[in-house]
Amino acid sequence: MTVQAQNIDAITAGAMPHEEPELTDGFHLVIDALKLNGIETIYNVPGIPITDLGRLAQAEGLRVISFRHEQNAGNAAAIAGFLTKKPGICLTVSAPGFLNGLTALANATTNCFPMILISGSSEREIVDLQQGDYEEMDQLAIAKPLCKAAFRVLHAADIGIGVARAIRAAVSGRPGGVYLDLPAKLFSQVIDASLGAKSLVKVIDAAPAQLPAPSAIARALDVLKSAERPLIILGKGAAYAQADEAVRALVEESGIPYVPMSMAKGLLPDTHPLSAGAARSTALKDSDVVLLVGARLNWLLSHGKGKSWGEPGSKRFIQIDIEPREMDSNVEIVAPVVGDIGSCVEALLEGIRKDWKGAPSSWLETLRSKREANIAKMAPKLMKNSSPMCFHSALGALRTVIKERPDAILVNEGANTLDLARGIIDMYQPRKRLDVGTWGVMGIGMGFAVAAAVETGKPVLAVEGDSAFGFSGMEVETICRYELPVCIVIFNNNGIYRGTDTDPTGRDPGTTVFVKNSRYDKMMEAFGGVGVNVTTPDELKRAVDEAMNSGKPTLINAEIDPAAGSESGNIGSLNPQSTLKKK
Repeated sequence: MTVQAQNIDAITAGAMPHEEPELTDGFHLVIDALKLNGIETIYNVPGIPITDLGRLAQAEGLRVISFRHEQNAGNAAAIAGFLTKKPGICLTVSAPGFLNGLTALANATTNCFPMILISGSSEREIVDLQQGDYEEMDQLAIAKPLCKAAFRVLHAADIGIGVARAIRAAVSGRPGGVYLDLPAKLFSQVIDASLGAKSLVKVIDAAPAQLPAPSAIARALDVLKSAERPLIILGKGAAYAQADEAVRALVEESGIPYVPMSMAKGLLPDTHPLSAGAARSTALKDSDVVLLVGARLNWLLSHGKGKSWGEPGSKRFIQIDIEPREMDSNVEIVAPVVGDIGSCVEALLEGIRKDWKGAPSSWLETLRSKREANIAKMAPKLMKNSSPMCFHSALGALRTVIKERPDAILVNEGANTLDLARGIIDMYQPRKRLDVGTWGVMGIGMGFAVAAAVETGKPVLAVEGDSAFGFSGMEVETICRYELPVCIVIFNNNGIYRGTDTDPTGRDPGTTVFVKNSRYDKMMEAFGGVGVNVTTPDELKRAVDEAMNSGKPTLINAEIDPAAGSESGNIGSLNPQSTLKKK
């Protein structure tokens, strides 16, 4: 897009105007660079100095979704990257806006979501002398330690290269967050339009396949064939790879049971006969060879050691990862397979098809028996139609919703709300479950819900703890403004973990307690959405069905027993307990 110069003086003088060169500016070059590389949506919070960039982007056909807080816009961009394999774009103002977006950028990098945070910034010559410019901050220096790569563009002619480098860095190898710093006066720089067009770069093969070494595949197959109790663990990296058919074939043709991490649920249905999700503890403890597919042995898997993994030295690990430095990060990996997940799984599958006897039937029977026993034990808790509800009975109702609507996207965060939902709500399709991921950070809910609706067009069910909702709750206005098909269910038990704590001094509410009997549904009504209050699982199921059928922005306030719940769900051991006693 260009800016046409006019020779006003010549026209006024009555002379024929000489033809001026066609010009373009930094605003249009940024937009053109993004469009050239297939970017269709920007998530942002408008303000100085990027307001006009958002306006012009919208006018040029990009979809611009404006949020109420930059962290939520950043979370939306991050999960957009996970869902599409293209970098999600978050646009923020300088200094405070940049810092708000930085949390989402760091979280995206930790979770390997491709995302680009683009922020306007103060002028270098003033920042470097610390002369007190508007929102003065050396944003590039602050961003570098928290993301995969960071770049600054100072000249309009370099915008094309800057955007291209950011895109390639975000999606190549192990994906992650990238920061792109655009000082305010860059936008108004004017250059010849033809030179501007030539300066743009279309990124070719941004994430090329990385084939595993044949020797690595042979080593992994040898280890697998020696197993008596093999297990596959699927991580969200496997879901991101979109190698769905290959992953399914690996499981089904090998006959090896699998445990999915939370965002890998649905790569194969949780009801699949080889799913050991409902027998997770037994599978981890008793397996002898574990194949990690896009999963890391971090805290979510107890670092691959400890009581949950059985006796020390009882396991041999095979790991598929595109990042070689991930190998041996916690325990010895006896068969590292470095490459992209699709290529690695296909190579393993080829070897299995040639010579594979299958997993021992005794191992499969052990997991099947344990899975069925655990499911039977859980069933009565899920079937209660009590008032007030407990977490299990409420999640039991939502479990049925997802079973009946497997195409819907589930967003989930909270303490008990998250921890219990991971095990209770079965998923049937890949990339339909979006949650707090590696860091376990709360506040992703509304940003993820908005992006899921925008990027996929599918109905979204966001299941939120009342505490987690508070981090991004104002975005219900965003959901209503864009008329998105999002149904939010808030598990309201009047507090964090539970709503029954007290202040021993009697002065204030307990530190984990919220306003009793809050009506979050009224918030949604204030912005023109639908608000519903429910007290039983039957009411909850009917309200969610109506919301999902209508496609209208809906918030359901689900009243949960304040005494229900436990601290930090099943990870309470991460919260140190005081050993001191009051004297």
